[in-house]
Amino acid sequence: MATVLIREAAEGDCGAIMKMIRELAEFEKLLDQVKISEGALKTDGFGENPFYHCLVAEVPSEHSNPLGSTVVGYGLYYFTYSTWTGRNVYLEDIYVMPKYRGQGIGSKLIKKVAEVALENGCSQFRLAVLDWNQSAMDFYKARGAKDLTVAEGWRFFRFDNEAMRELVRK
Repeated sequence: MATVLIREAAEGDCGAIMKMIRELAEFEKLLDQVKISEGALKTDGFGENPFYHCLVAEVPSEHSNPLGSTVVGYGLYYFTYSTWTGRNVYLEDIYVMPKYRGQGIGSKLIKKVAEVALENGCSQFRLAVLDWNQSAMDFYKARGAKDLTVAEGWRFFRFDNEAMRELVRK
């Protein structure tokens, strides 16, 4: 494979990113939970106050995917804050199309997120992995990540939209 460029996503990449979000959700057996649209990705990531940041992995045009896109992977992240450690980066998604795996693209995306975190004075870089995805856990551990479920007993919780509405009503 020729050189892979890791760069900040542009608004015009949202179609390719949306396609990969659906592919990732399908792999995770959670496609029915994808409610976001390409328009929302554009508004939320490229408006005046972006809610997220995104990196894309781009290959030369002669190595484009079957749909003709040169964007073959992405890493979507945002900044968070810890009252214990200060600034953090949270990696919401990382995905590389199956045809392009095993070529170091995922490692390059992870490395670039870590660089962004360090450049912004972050003390931690966090992410979550489904408990059945052993290959992803092994991938992150091989790069120095610590499994907080095992090491510290942390569990992630979430309030979905209806749960938030119910909470507000009480």
